Amino acid sequence: MNRTFLLFLLVILVAALLGLAIADQAGYVLIAYRGFRYESTLWVFLALGLGVWALLFGVRLLLGLMGASGRLVNPWSRRNRSRRGQQAAQRGLLELAAGRWPHALRLLRRAAEQGQQPLVNYLAAARAATELGEHATADGLLEQARQREPKAALAVDLAQARLQLERGEQQAALVTLRGIRERHPRHPYALKLLQQLYVQLGEWTALCQLLPDLARQRLLKSSELDALEQRARAAVLEQAAQRGEAPLEALQQAWQQLPQAQRQAPALVASYAGQLRRLGAEVVAEKVLRGALQRQFDARLIHLYGLVQGHEPARQLAGAEAWLKEQPEHAGLLLSLGRLALRNQLWGKARDYFERSLQRERSAETCAELARLLARLGEVERSNQLLQEGLGLTGQELPALPQPGR
Repeated sequence: MNRTFLLFLLVILVAALLGLAIADQAGYVLIAYRGFRYESTLWVFLALGLGVWALLFGVRLLLGLMGASGRLVNPWSRRNRSRRGQQAAQRGLLELAAGRWPHALRLLRRAAEQGQQPLVNYLAAARAATELGEHATADGLLEQARQREPKAALAVDLAQARLQLERGEQQAALVTLRGIRERHPRHPYALKLLQQLYVQLGEWTALCQLLPDLARQRLLKSSELDALEQRARAAVLEQAAQRGEAPLEALQQAWQQLPQAQRQAPALVASYAGQLRRLGAEVVAEKVLRGALQRQFDARLIHLYGLVQGHEPARQLAGAEAWLKEQPEHAGLLLSLGRLALRNQLWGKARDYFERSLQRERSAETCAELARLLARLGEVERSNQLLQEGLGLTGQELPALPQPGR
């Protein structure tokens, strides 16, 4: 209220001062140009100019209002096209979320053509087309997105790779992801998709080459990365051992190409020794296992050590018995010692080791070994009992059925 009153007083004061100025000095204006002549007082001239300015301003305002109303009324105006595009995008996304793919595809395609943000709508429309099985349509929509938004080529390529993976087009996805990696070598999501695809395709050598980038980008936990690397390295060894020509040489060459740290990992040593044993190179496998066990005792390695025959079985047994000082209660070590004793034809010692192993751990494998030995030694009844126990330990017990008497 006080502010309005002050403004009213100010207007009265200005009007009073202006009236005094007009009364004191009217002024004179003369404009003459050829036959034209205009004369008036200064204040009349200023009032006329102010009136002309007000008229022009009013005309401009009227034209603006007419244009705005025209844009609102005209259904083909840019404003209305944009508004319809936004509405189609909203409805299309809702239809997509609800799983109504045909409606979503129709609305999102319209929104992409009419809206101001076509990229999101094209990608969503491609998703709907893929769900409908219209793969060619989906690829066409992605190509239109590339043309409309050239700077978003990376996003479009990633979306295409995801859709190709979902459609089972693994080779096409591989080409797409490799292209992304050439242009963006360190893109985290592209590396993650490429890692998953290499695992699906069994491209273990390529995956090994990808591991340093995965580690630098920290895309996996340390434990997950280690497990993935050991899996990939073991698969490379297995593939090398399955080559048609000179598989043993290929396997040994692949082993030598592994990093030094990986050649000391128990899991990879076990994989390498297992492949050597399969190829008949048990002497080499025994040497590799013995060296690894001297560095680090591992259950997988000791199990394999009992399955291979070295150059000197007696020396192999004596060396393994030395490990009992540090692992006297290890059931796996006792099982392997029993097997090594069999290789040396020490039946009583083998039986003792098998019995001691069963005392520490009831194992189907140990039951089978001891049962076989006892059958050869004439203890058939105990052998049969162990065979039945071993069968039960594997979770494959025989059903209770009538049997003939003795």
